[in-house]
Amino acid sequence: MEARFLALWSRCGGVHGEAVYADLVRHYAEPMRRYHTLDHIRRCMRDLDCARAAIHDPDAVELALWCHDVIYIPGAEDNERRSAEWFERCAEGRIAAAGRIAGMILATTHDVAPADLDGRFTVDIDLVNLGDDRAHFRRDEARLRAERPDLDDVAYDARERAFLGALLARPYIYYTDFFRTRCEARARVNLAWRLAQPAPR
Repeated sequence: MEARFLALWSRCGGVHGEAVYADLVRHYAEPMRRYHTLDHIRRCMRDLDCARAAIHDPDAVELALWCHDVIYIPGAEDNERRSAEWFERCAEGRIAAAGRIAGMILATTHDVAPADLDGRFTVDIDLVNLGDDRAHFRRDEARLRAERPDLDDVAYDARERAFLGALLARPYIYYTDFFRTRCEARARVNLAWRLAQPAPR
């Protein structure tokens, strides 16, 4: 992973790659994280590699994916913004596409559809886990829940239902044909199953 990041960073014009990577790893290894770790980024890299031939600027998408969860404070509403700002500071004005990459990071709030295809690939890759088999889907659910010990079960369930319900209500969960073909059907089954579970009392 380190060699991959350093090659990408250098290829995109970045400097001080070793220091940037060390800080990135430090953030992803923070003790409160269970889901938003380097394992999630490793999964993103795998799915990116599967779709690479369909992506216009795979290096930009890859940088966005590396950095999209680098700042994660449980419950904060501005993690994506802070992650985008972290990336832009590290880019030091040397990465030509830095502004566009920061926009892709911001898009991983999943509030609105990104305007460009590379942004859509970025947000789709972030959500590929929703289309996993049921065992992996439940494992990721448990890891996400473990990151929010500040919420009781009722409050957490309400937040999760609101997010998943909004995804399920969209015409499509995935914005790209590539991931819609591969993940849409199973993701919809998983989300419908989760929303059908009894709410805690």
